[in-house]
Amino acid sequence: MKRLILASVILLALLIPGYAQEKTQDQGQGQGQGQGQATERSATGGAQTLEDIMRRQRGERVDYNFRRNATGDPNSAASISSQLGTLGGVSDPELWRALRYGSADVTVSSGGKAATVLMQDGGMRWLEWRKGPLATYGAYLLIGTLVFLALFYLIRGRIRIDGQKTGQTITRFKAVERFGHWLLAGSFILLAITGLLTLFGRFALIPLIGKDTFATMALGSKWIHNNVSWAFMLGLVMVFVMWVAHNIPNKTDLKWIAVGGGLFKKGVHPPARKFNFGQKLIFWGVIVLGASISISGISLLFPFDFPMFAATFEALNATGIPQLVGLGTLPTALSPHEEMQYAQLWHSIVAFLMMAMILAHIYIGSVGMEGAYDAMGSGEVELQWAREHHGLWVEEVEDADRRTDDKHAVPAE
Repeated sequence: MKRLILASVILLALLIPGYAQEKTQDQGQGQGQGQGQATERSATGGAQTLEDIMRRQRGERVDYNFRRNATGDPNSAASISSQLGTLGGVSDPELWRALRYGSADVTVSSGGKAATVLMQDGGMRWLEWRKGPLATYGAYLLIGTLVFLALFYLIRGRIRIDGQKTGQTITRFKAVERFGHWLLAGSFILLAITGLLTLFGRFALIPLIGKDTFATMALGSKWIHNNVSWAFMLGLVMVFVMWVAHNIPNKTDLKWIAVGGGLFKKGVHPPARKFNFGQKLIFWGVIVLGASISISGISLLFPFDFPMFAATFEALNATGIPQLVGLGTLPTALSPHEEMQYAQLWHSIVAFLMMAMILAHIYIGSVGMEGAYDAMGSGEVELQWAREHHGLWVEEVEDADRRTDDKHAVPAE
């Protein structure tokens, strides 16, 4: 055993100096070639050599023309149907090099510009953002909204009718108004539920119900989401047309703002017309966000037909706002797939904002305020409730009724 170890040491002592000398010579040759000598590639059939690898490790420039130019016949690189082999194209490496360096003349018989994109690594960034920040902060927003509303209810309690109830009612909303409201509200609730199933279902529901059951649920959710979206857009248009004139801000809103709408103190009832300032905020939030989510939704329903973001980013860059807030210059040369990825992310972000806002609206219109639900339930509200929360509107309605009665009154003989 001792003799074997001794022999090994002697052998290494003889080999190491020779190896070091050979390595030094190789490095010298590599440096010389890096300074302009051509690389011999006959031994590798034109592929990269050990010298190329060593140059990269030393931080030297490597001329990749041996790859860039090794794409064969440009026509056959784009269409290899004439040179098929047992495992595909005879020259598949040439085809992929042509695709990588943009020299392949890719022609697609159908599918438009999007079908010519064979590799698009932006999808991974989209996927990571969708699974990470979007899902995480979206969940925080919804949970935080629910916690805030629960605390507000525990501290403030239900906002009651302070005065003596009259037993009389006044028509708050007509049937067509309630139809438009419930069409918008009902469709949004369905869209919110199916959207959340799509985003969170894979990692939240599959462990509970299994892949097969979730697959059926996901398929149904997709169908509902795509088709109910049209009802949402119709309801949005109806609500805008019916109520936009009543939601123009005016100086009366300043009094409402000054006392916080009476939400935080019992017995405080600022004057308001048909809609107070808080309701106007909800209205314009629904209209603006609803229009934005509808546009991005149409873009997703008809993929690659309605690109939005390249032109939007170009307009924003012209204003200088992205640079001012530290985003730098936004990209304006977007592939069709990137347009869809941005549309999906924007669609989800706006949806989370709308869900948080609508949760607050549902709270104040149900358990948060006595008598509020009747406005959209039967359309008739307690007269005292209307006087406390929309006093100026009640006066307008009563004045209009008196003028109508006077007009139809029979003169005394």
